[in-house]
Amino acid sequence: MTWIETIIIAIVEGLTEFLPVSSTGHMIITQNLLGIPQGDPFVHAFTFIIQFGAILSVVCLYWRRFFQFDSTPAPEGSTMLQKLKHRYQFYWLLIVGVLPAVIIGLLAKKSGLLDWLLDSVEVVAVMLVVGGVFMLYCDKLFNKGSDANKLTEKRAFRIGLYQCISVIPGVSRSMATIVGGMTQGLTRKRAAEFSFFLAVPTMAGATLLDLLDLLKEDAAWATTHNISMLILGCAVAFVVALLAMKWFVAFLTKYGFRAFGIYRIVVGTVIILLLLTGHSLAMVD
Repeated sequence: MTWIETIIIAIVEGLTEFLPVSSTGHMIITQNLLGIPQGDPFVHAFTFIIQFGAILSVVCLYWRRFFQFDSTPAPEGSTMLQKLKHRYQFYWLLIVGVLPAVIIGLLAKKSGLLDWLLDSVEVVAVMLVVGGVFMLYCDKLFNKGSDANKLTEKRAFRIGLYQCISVIPGVSRSMATIVGGMTQGLTRKRAAEFSFFLAVPTMAGATLLDLLDLLKEDAAWATTHNISMLILGCAVAFVVALLAMKWFVAFLTKYGFRAFGIYRIVVGTVIILLLLTGHSLAMVD
């Protein structure tokens, strides 16, 4: 990968990480357009690792919320564990929410399914269209949230189950978790914010696993050039995501999912038509 290719992919990642359009899917499409060979272990790892750069923007933008502790007294008669859960409720809900993704993600990775999916632009295109059609109607189906509905352990776990669907490129982790939150009675804004928070442990774990796998397979990838690409990609994705996230919350709260659904259908349909007519997505072979 070149410096220009790295910057382009990182910009795409930063723009799409928190939008319900699938950042992984868009990076796969971008890699195909740029003619970057698929199936390379470093390219796979790069796709996940720079997502963590974008995710760190959540900690930066919401640092007051992310480093929060409940200082109110725990209910009388609470056990030590209950007192800890009360004080660190925010983090406990994140742990509960991320558990399903940990299990499903590990199974998909060990089976090789994840690597196969990451190489399939066809899967991305189909899921963009399917998800886009769904998004045209999800506001009417699930837009009954209320600020009075509290985020409980059960709700966090169920949102985590929705997140598992995003193991399929093109689905969008953001879309899956936000819709999951809306099905649990959360408003679009609160569902989006919990989606952002949940992304931090999810992507941190994925990044760590990919780094360990790279080191186990062959440390020859760790050249000065490749490490520089990872650092640059994370930095660019961080800055772009920081700007995109603030805009997205305001847009989603006011307008909902419909515009994103139309965008997904158009992009997915164009890619499917290109593939069906025998055209390559690569701009240069």
